[in-house]
Amino acid sequence: MYNKQPIGFIDSGVGGLTVVKEALKQLPNENILYVGDTARCPYGPRPAEQVIDYTWEMTRYLLARDIKMLVIACNTATAVALEEIKAALSIPVVGVILPGTRAALKTTKNNKIGIIGTVGTINSGSYEAALKQKAPQTTLASLACPKFVPIVESNEYYSSVAKKIVAETLQPLKHKQLDTLILGCTHYPLLRPIIQNVMGHSVTLIDSGAETVGEVSMLLDYFSIANAPQTAEQKICEFYTTGSANMFEKIADSWLNLTELSVTHIDLGGNIHAS
Repeated sequence: MYNKQPIGFIDSGVGGLTVVKEALKQLPNENILYVGDTARCPYGPRPAEQVIDYTWEMTRYLLARDIKMLVIACNTATAVALEEIKAALSIPVVGVILPGTRAALKTTKNNKIGIIGTVGTINSGSYEAALKQKAPQTTLASLACPKFVPIVESNEYYSSVAKKIVAETLQPLKHKQLDTLILGCTHYPLLRPIIQNVMGHSVTLIDSGAETVGEVSMLLDYFSIANAPQTAEQKICEFYTTGSANMFEKIADSWLNLTELSVTHIDLGGNIHAS
């Protein structure tokens, strides 16, 4: 029995596109709806209660579109809102933290793992708790990188400014003898080449968002809700942003390489209008 309902993805901005990119590759038959709350990005510095409220607003918007699964493609939102939303909904809800920790533990050889993320994600201790629960012997080094998300959201992630900020920010991790680094924010894979260059090629970078798609795939099979093979014309892939549709489209276009992007500006509090 095939299920045509879309999978919903939510993020504080464009970062979740790194998860969608992997979904387009691994799950080519699935219909996708994406909401990026660009107008209120970044979520990292915000109080947890506010992040929970915003995450619920995006969730309700997609529930009204009859999604069959929700992917919280934002580490900050996963850290503070996943359990509450999971408990309240009857559809599967997937976050990005646990898949990232599992991949890191599978990858590390010396049990020295670094985690970079927003202030909210790092302060929540979610990655550390998950890693220590599974592997208490692991040595962890966490670092908040508050300047990374604004670089990506302003489409500056290829710039010399980005290189300078990443190099300066990651200095505290350089001498920790890490062999694995979790990119604990879905915006960070857009900075991946710079991060890799700074950390060196002996450090394996874990894209928590990309790892999440493997879990989505497994759940589609487990609940028998995968879609049938479909042509490109049949496929639905729609993007909604609370910020500038033009800026979102530029970043999505360069990152996803889709021929025709459907990007619509929305106001989560009320009316929707195309941009």
